[in-house]
Amino acid sequence: MNDKQLDAKIRHDATEIRKDLDTILGDGVSQFSRAFEKVKGDARDTLAGAADTVKREVGQGLNQYNAKAQELANKVPGDLAKNATKYPWVAISLGVGIGLLLGFLLKPSRQS
Repeated sequence: MNDKQLDAKIRHDATEIRKDLDTILGDGVSQFSRAFEKVKGDARDTLAGAADTVKREVGQGLNQYNAKAQELANKVPGDLAKNATKYPWVAISLGVGIGLLLGFLLKPSRQS
């Protein structure tokens, strides 16, 4: 084999190697892309399921809380529930005042 033939053979082999590498890399990228899309879809489905579960459980908890609060409001003497609905701003102000008082009393003391 002379130098020209060897040179041509090297160029031909280099071209074939480039084609093979491009094919391998292209297949790897497409496989990675498919795997990424699958993981993304699975994550979306899992998140949607978790959000639905949380929403349902929070709704049930709020319903139970509202039922208990209504039950307690019905037990309070003096028609407090009717007065609270008649004067909502007074009820809100009293609630805020009681909340601030409890917050002040229950906060941890600062130590210097």
